[in-house]
Amino acid sequence: MLEVKDLEVFYGSIQALHGISFKVNEGEIVTLIGANGAGKSTTLRTISGLVRPRRGKILFRGTDISRVPAHTIVRMGVAHVPEGRKIFPNLTVLENLQMGAYTRSNKQEIEESLERVFKSFPRLKERVKQLAGTLSGGEQQMLAMGRSLMSKPSLLLLDEPSMGLSPILVEEIFEIIKNINREGTTVLLVEQNAFMALQIAHRAYVLETGKLVLEGAAKEVRDNPKVRSAYLGELSFAS
Repeated sequence: MLEVKDLEVFYGSIQALHGISFKVNEGEIVTLIGANGAGKSTTLRTISGLVRPRRGKILFRGTDISRVPAHTIVRMGVAHVPEGRKIFPNLTVLENLQMGAYTRSNKQEIEESLERVFKSFPRLKERVKQLAGTLSGGEQQMLAMGRSLMSKPSLLLLDEPSMGLSPILVEEIFEIIKNINREGTTVLLVEQNAFMALQIAHRAYVLETGKLVLEGAAKEVRDNPKVRSAYLGELSFAS
């Protein structure tokens, strides 16, 4: 479904991604893990068209989207839930969700998507008329995810969905991600909580300072001594 080939991204003279290549197959949950500054968010922002690569290709269902505008990429079936949620605080929950469907015109299908979102996130239905800025952090994360689902994506890009949430809410969010995937949406997950990400993912890639240093089945990556040590702060892959 998604193939990233030799991707290089710069911010001015600083190189953020060093020729990374990976793929996401239809129906998978694939996770990118790594420390702060590893290039995880940059990777998602480049896939969704918010950042332009210097070199390399991004193929979505065989089409090169590396120079395609972000709004067109949404129409093609890729939705991005950004780090920090980026909801519209002065709009209601319902208005935020409706914003997520701006690329669609069939009212009946939009209503069906809305019901699907409320089924996945019942708390949003309870707060449908509430201003989004008054929601708790966990509810705002649910709203950001629900808003992205309103575009009916085949590929969902999730950037740090557990950030700032309590352990109980983290478990709830990850269970929702699994359910979204079971219902047919492919997921590319960026997450600092490596343990939780590797619990639900099918495959994983480890990013360190803009380079892919390890890949494999999620269980293999989880059991890798270097991964375990790196996330305890004992060593890096460059050691």
